Amino acid sequence: MKQEVALRLTPEQASQEESFKNIAARKMKISPGKITGLRVIRRSIDARQKQVMVQVHVEVWTGEPMPAHQPRSFHWPNATNAPEVIVVGAGPGGLFAALKLIELGFKPIVIERGKEVSERKKDIALLNRNEELNEDSNYAFGEGGAGTFSDGKLYTRSKKRGNFREFLEIMHFHGAADDILIEAHPHIGTDRLPRVIRNIRETIISSGGEFLFNERVIDFILQGDEIVGVQIADGKKITAKAVILATGHSAKDIYWLLDEKGIELEAKTWAMGVRVEHPQELIDQIQYHTPEGRGSYLPAASYSFSHQVEGRGVYSFCMCPGGFIVPAMTGADEMVVNGMSPSGRNSPFANSGMVVEIRPEDIPGHQQYGALAGLKHQQDVERLCAVNGGQGVIAPAQRLVDFVGKRLSYDLPDCSYVPGTISAPLHFILPEHISGRLQEGFKFFGKRARGFLDEEAVVLGTESRTSSPVRIPRDRETLEHVRIKKLFPCGEGAGYAGGIASSALDGEQCAMLLPDLLK
Repeated sequence: MKQEVALRLTPEQASQEESFKNIAARKMKISPGKITGLRVIRRSIDARQKQVMVQVHVEVWTGEPMPAHQPRSFHWPNATNAPEVIVVGAGPGGLFAALKLIELGFKPIVIERGKEVSERKKDIALLNRNEELNEDSNYAFGEGGAGTFSDGKLYTRSKKRGNFREFLEIMHFHGAADDILIEAHPHIGTDRLPRVIRNIRETIISSGGEFLFNERVIDFILQGDEIVGVQIADGKKITAKAVILATGHSAKDIYWLLDEKGIELEAKTWAMGVRVEHPQELIDQIQYHTPEGRGSYLPAASYSFSHQVEGRGVYSFCMCPGGFIVPAMTGADEMVVNGMSPSGRNSPFANSGMVVEIRPEDIPGHQQYGALAGLKHQQDVERLCAVNGGQGVIAPAQRLVDFVGKRLSYDLPDCSYVPGTISAPLHFILPEHISGRLQEGFKFFGKRARGFLDEEAVVLGTESRTSSPVRIPRDRETLEHVRIKKLFPCGEGAGYAGGIASSALDGEQCAMLLPDLLK
């Protein structure tokens, strides 16, 4: 007989799996000898009370042997000679769309403007040394998309579509650690995710799919209101049964191209702000309610804050415990920062985006750009921060207490941002509708988490790629563009999903709906 049992444990108890059998037996009111097997299936941390506890769900077998655990395996058919579908973008949306296409009997041709993941690492290393920005191969562009080198969080809040468990199992099948199958907030880490991405590519190729790296799409081939293919930068035209557009939130040239061709777009709400960094030890002390911080048994603490200021949300975004701040710009005249954590989350710093909700009506000075008004505003703010930064990708920065107090920082604390920082009045540089609300938000968070407004905390500008300011409208049921037939916008590039898991599930869903529409 199998039974699921929830165990509420101290951090020390949770670190000793050999003790779970006795604890489960006491809860079940049976002798430990009656338990024939036990397996952990889910784990989460509850830090809401002063005493931090770990919630562990286990499957317990009694009266029969526990079956051997067999990780789920997958097999994809050979699609070498199958009808072709173009997938633009090799991020999570594009990769999972390609896997699903193969499963459904189509051959994906994946077109990626950037490099494959191993070569992409070299361009990122140059960027971190403030030597060179490759506008097509960086933290945002290249195989695996923005998530590959920008943290590797796998959880999603979306309950609308897709099988999240299967997504995790596919990632695990391709090399992710066992922990992602049981953690409440699974995380691969930027040091391990590239290998998983490479393995997914190898699965697609071995099943007959194709990849075209270092190829930028410069035009869409239309026949009336139907897309029949794309043109790439070398002049080659590629035709196919359909096009799945999974270009990510930073492919601004794709939005401009769609607009030039009269393909409908919509302005949408998005968010911009700064990235804030604290000593990880301080965040541990705040979140775990003790001067000792996380001690020997707890992981680096994270946080999630939100507040309403003058009718707009101010909230933390992509919090990276034990992480680093990285340069995430895609153009030489931009200043964009993001965060990442390795699998061990062992950096002495904790960082998070801290952003303000922006609605189309908040930027009236850009209305001449129509649906692309937000994109232009985003670009303007990024350029302002670039002008006020240092040489290359040295970021403008300010002590958090000085940002809130509207004063210049005469010096800056240590920071994880490798290219370097320069003191700049971000409270003045950022538009008032962003900086003013951020200041009020930080004050509120400082009251909620005493110690958050710390002298050693620093803010860097700008955190502007939380999501796209533009949505490519699509039919709710078919996920096809509202007018252009056989065009399937997906993931963050479509303005419909955020993060690795959400984008992957969205790409998969687009592929799943193709067969009925292509009959």
